[in-house]
Amino acid sequence: MFATPAYAQTAGAAAAAGPMDMILQFLPLILLVVLFYFLMIRPQQRRMKAHQQMVAELKRGDSVVLSSGLLGKVVRVEDKEVGLEIATGVTVKVVRTMIAEVRVRGEPAPANDSKS
Repeated sequence: MFATPAYAQTAGAAAAAGPMDMILQFLPLILLVVLFYFLMIRPQQRRMKAHQQMVAELKRGDSVVLSSGLLGKVVRVEDKEVGLEIATGVTVKVVRTMIAEVRVRGEPAPANDSKS
């Protein structure tokens, strides 16, 4: 009753829109998803891989910082846990993945295969 002729014409034109018009409507959304991937997801994956490599290369004698901020020296390395000396004579068990940073790499432990 109150519909204007111009409004009626645009409604008919929208129904006849082709597939190219639909792609153009979704293009900003697709670009936003791609941008989100390169700015958020990909750098996080790189940080995660670097952390996993750091934890895998952990050895006795390394000075480390835990995610809680605790400093210590690695005295024992196991599969999932690490023995960490936080003070002279005080050793605690720590989950390997909680190590946030290796500050100082220790000297490699001497091999026990030398015969004297």
